[in-house]
Amino acid sequence: MLQPINVSLESLNLITLAPMLVAIAGGLIILVLDLINSKLHKTLYVMLTLLILFIDFGAVLGLNVNERGFFDVMLIDGVSIISQLMIIVASMLFIPLSLTSKRFHEYSYPEFFALFLFMIAGFQFMVTSDNLILIFVGLETASLALYTLIALHNRSNSFEAAVKYFTMGALSAGFYAMGSAVIYGLTGSIELYKVAAVLSLRMDEASIMIAIFGASVLLLTAFAFKLSLFPFHTWAPDVYEGASAPLAGYMSVVPKVAAFVVSIRIFGMYIDLGIEWVRIIILVLAVGTMTLANIMALVQEDVKRMLAYSSISHAGFIMAALALDTTEGTTAIFLYYALFMFTNLGAFAMLWISRHKVRRFSDRYDNPYEKFAGLINIMPMGAVIMALFMLSLAGVPPFSVFWGKIYVMQAAVNSGYVWLAIVMGLNSAIAAYYYLKLIVFMFLKEPVKSVDTVYYNLSKPLMAVIGLATVATIGAIFYIQPLISYIYYMISASGY
Repeated sequence: MLQPINVSLESLNLITLAPMLVAIAGGLIILVLDLINSKLHKTLYVMLTLLILFIDFGAVLGLNVNERGFFDVMLIDGVSIISQLMIIVASMLFIPLSLTSKRFHEYSYPEFFALFLFMIAGFQFMVTSDNLILIFVGLETASLALYTLIALHNRSNSFEAAVKYFTMGALSAGFYAMGSAVIYGLTGSIELYKVAAVLSLRMDEASIMIAIFGASVLLLTAFAFKLSLFPFHTWAPDVYEGASAPLAGYMSVVPKVAAFVVSIRIFGMYIDLGIEWVRIIILVLAVGTMTLANIMALVQEDVKRMLAYSSISHAGFIMAALALDTTEGTTAIFLYYALFMFTNLGAFAMLWISRHKVRRFSDRYDNPYEKFAGLINIMPMGAVIMALFMLSLAGVPPFSVFWGKIYVMQAAVNSGYVWLAIVMGLNSAIAAYYYLKLIVFMFLKEPVKSVDTVYYNLSKPLMAVIGLATVATIGAIFYIQPLISYIYYMISASGY
């Protein structure tokens, strides 16, 4: 006769689930409110979403480092806390943009905000677990919500973008599931700390090494799709182009932060076990991604597509830091994205300044370079801010992303990869060209057409978000050391 299993609430440590439960409950509250009264103004949903995100932020800050909960599938370490804070802060920056214009009708649907909160919960589950099944559940929850958010933009290229993203996401999920199945078959466990313990005892078996190689290739392929690494990056520019400009900026940061956290856990485990060819494959992917994405960005005629390839190149930079598998390298990943987050979201938000619904400057693109020609004469402050974002993304000192790049290169040199730091420096020089190209159009070209500021979106929420991104980009000059110290402390406290 089976004996009952007694599980106490204290042993479950349910506080580890609090941040995710806040986001899920918030999404359900929004749906219930809409069922009760379907005529509520969208401003209520925006304010409610922001309130939920603030509560979520507080719940994350209240967590203790290095704890497990809910049958040990939840892992609260420095990496999970930092990544959750970044996800929530980026979401707080994104949500106010829904107040900026009535042109994008998806922001008037309560379902948009509910899906957004469910997506955040999915990303939080991804970064707070080392259980392969829970990571998969979080990944698919977030991905399915994001596909729908893209399609809600309700334009022909938005539907195309959503279908492409869904197709690539399904393929990625398949590779992840197969890789996880191989790991389970080898070790009898889906929890990474147990997997590492079993593999460390069986590394001398040839058949085991072959199976490990197969599993690592499958998992690397899955995350190469998610991180838009070469040669699995082809979906990204089209998806970014089809999504609304703010959502494209959001997609360039938050899903990648979550995917990098999982990559740190999985591939860091492989490298810690001494499997050097995993490190070599990651380095090849990183160098190929940053180089080829920069070359493709050089020939783009649309600013949004240029920024899409730019985001791919930045992911290559971060992938190189992941291959180092040092505390300094892991710190560099989070420092880079903490700085990149504000600058890139600000740059994509600047694409939203134009009010026109039809393509006035190009038959093919929404944001051709010609659209920004002579912007200094039409909107001087807008031109200066966009130039600031471009210089920061290019890594020009002393603006924010420069510190991220220099710290990654320092971590590479300290780990003995001087050649990698040189490759990064050369790629930064290439990237400077296409960032400066936009600055030349804004400051040195004459406007293509006579454009009055009536065509530009000067709403206060948009200006507030762009202003906050600008302050963060400049403020990083003065507060970079405390940020590095905090991230380094959290990472090292968790043993990374």
